[in-house]
Amino acid sequence: MTGNAVALEVKGLHKSFGKLEVLRGIDLEVDEHQVVCLIGASGSGKSTLLRCINLLEPVQAGRIVVAGDEITARNVDVDAIRRRIGIVFQSFNLFPHMTVLENVTLGPRKALKQPRRAAEAEAVALLERFGLADKRDEYPDRLSGGQQQRVAIVRALAMKPELVLLDEVTSALDPELVAEVLDVIRELAAGGMTMVIATHEMGFARDIASRVCFLEAGVILEQGPPEQIFSAPREERTRQFLQRIVDAGRL
Repeated sequence: MTGNAVALEVKGLHKSFGKLEVLRGIDLEVDEHQVVCLIGASGSGKSTLLRCINLLEPVQAGRIVVAGDEITARNVDVDAIRRRIGIVFQSFNLFPHMTVLENVTLGPRKALKQPRRAAEAEAVALLERFGLADKRDEYPDRLSGGQQQRVAIVRALAMKPELVLLDEVTSALDPELVAEVLDVIRELAAGGMTMVIATHEMGFARDIASRVCFLEAGVILEQGPPEQIFSAPREERTRQFLQRIVDAGRL
């Protein structure tokens, strides 16, 4: 595949919860090795979009295509799709009764049928890469929030995903722990991982994104390179949103 191959294509995506239409015709294309950041007010549809891409939410209309395969087609193997797409949530969702190593190796052993020894060797290498080697035998409640979130990211990476979705992964953390998680994401981006990131960290989005999408009321109102979105947004609503961020001292 070339570096310009399309990793993810979303076409005309609609999602409702009862009478509430949360996504109202989303079109999004992400090339391999791109980092696309989704920004917008709470309730604009960012998290719902990520959950739809991972098939955690059924969609009412539209298509989602991952590396040429339509995953919204009928009779698709949902478990096989989820093995290709990693997702990390703001709540770490680690199993509290399992050690860090057990949390990270569970997916590869159960879903990928990796032998325990191979799964553990790869998990240890990932934990070392992200400064967590000394935590392999700890239980999640013995870790800081930042460490737990890094373990959650490592757990997603252990499945060797083609695409990683990150849903507000720093919003549950104390401010001093945010940087260590963002550093992990920066390293993934530098290594060419394809990512779609919903974030309130505007400075981070400006630094890391190939493209920024501003969501408003379930549509992508504006998208473009970070320098254009943050310095010269075309839409009045985007300008209002960013001005509030600036006024709050977060950009």
